[in-house]
Amino acid sequence: MNTAVTNKIESDQKLEFPIPAGVYAERVVSVKHYTDRLFSFRITRPQTFRFRSGEFVMIGLPNAEKPVFRAYSIASPSWDEEVEFFSIKVPEGPLTQHLQKIQPGDTVLMRQKSTGTLVNDALTPAKRLYMFSTGTGIAPFASLIRDPDTYEKFDQIILTHTTRDVAELDYGKELIEATRNDPLIGELTEGRLHHFTSTTREESPVMGRITTLIENGELFRHLGTEPLSRENDRVMICGSMEMLKDVKNLVEKAGLEEGSNAAPADFVVERAFVG
Repeated sequence: MNTAVTNKIESDQKLEFPIPAGVYAERVVSVKHYTDRLFSFRITRPQTFRFRSGEFVMIGLPNAEKPVFRAYSIASPSWDEEVEFFSIKVPEGPLTQHLQKIQPGDTVLMRQKSTGTLVNDALTPAKRLYMFSTGTGIAPFASLIRDPDTYEKFDQIILTHTTRDVAELDYGKELIEATRNDPLIGELTEGRLHHFTSTTREESPVMGRITTLIENGELFRHLGTEPLSRENDRVMICGSMEMLKDVKNLVEKAGLEEGSNAAPADFVVERAFVG
């Protein structure tokens, strides 16, 4: 649905509570449901909102005197005119049980400051950048692979995405196709942006946890690259808590050192939330 159409949609959402101070109140532009567990949505971007690709922000809904806010990675690049999010649906989740029902025209609250470790500034330049993601952990990488700065810093960008079922890979597949066809950065991706997917439950061409595929070398055989090395590779990790811990251990075992905004190095992990 294009913006012109969604602008005309009237929302049934009633704002019964005042908007908290220091918070943006933005309009939902579009919503897309991928499975019964996953959906994405885009909201209008405040003119004063600035962020670095890969950062997260706190969002909520105007449905209580003290709204519930949760950390969400921004899936759109820093140059985008809208702000995109990719979310899981949790039936009893304090926020997502309501967030999954939003419609174009509804209001979403967003705090004014973004932050996060999954930014280009936290890594030193290298030949390759691996982005290891599971589930909705792909969201910050959706931002980064659409940022020209990423291609200035790394020759190859490899996005891995592991989910339980095949349909849960659709967001990433659409993302890669749109990025390669994007008039701004499509040319930068040619021969440089690679997409590797695997599933852990439903049968697909490649099955297994990303940790297993790193350990047994199957990931590198599929990509035609050598195993992780500090000389050639940089790594970003986003996903479930268990996945973060396991991949971090493998990356450190390969000799890479953790970096930060203050001290850029070889890999970074997003610990603000579980994707």
